[in-house]
Amino acid sequence: MARYNNYEQLQRLLAGCRALTEPAEAHGSLAGALCATDAYGLDDWLAEILPEGAAPEEAAPGVAGAGLRELYDQTREALSGTQMQFELLLPDDDQPLELRAAALTQWCNGFVYGLGSGGSRDPERLPGDAGEIVRDLAQIMRAGVDEREGVEANELALAELVEFVRVGVQVVFEELGALRHSPVPRPSGLQLH
Repeated sequence: MARYNNYEQLQRLLAGCRALTEPAEAHGSLAGALCATDAYGLDDWLAEILPEGAAPEEAAPGVAGAGLRELYDQTREALSGTQMQFELLLPDDDQPLELRAAALTQWCNGFVYGLGSGGSRDPERLPGDAGEIVRDLAQIMRAGVDEREGVEANELALAELVEFVRVGVQVVFEELGALRHSPVPRPSGLQLH
């Protein structure tokens, strides 16, 4: 998936919209909800990440709205594609390790939240590999940089975690295919914070 230019640009875009979350968490929640239901639309996602009561067209007008729509469309397309092109929206590798590790934990938190907001009653109790992956993501939410290890070891560990999450999300998407296609009543009034 081609990124919406870059993490920092999306961060500025979300700040301009007064979004309630960081880009990694916002993207994670989008991916999680798209795994849970086909009925999750752009307006649903914007209602999750924008201030309460803000109409999507008012809070994300013009370029901002187009950028968020592009990210939504790219994420949906990458998840449903057959080429395994899905990528996590995280800071670039030239950013500090601590920032990237924190963004990964935010992404995982958003993903688990998105599964719930998309209709999965208890994401950690999903059947099969999907449930195991979600439980692993819950563990990754507590991950951090190990000060006892060198930079190289931490970089390698982070790269492995990112790849695990990327592939895991695609497995969850595939495994929830049958559930995603059935209409599920979604809770109303939830917001990601």
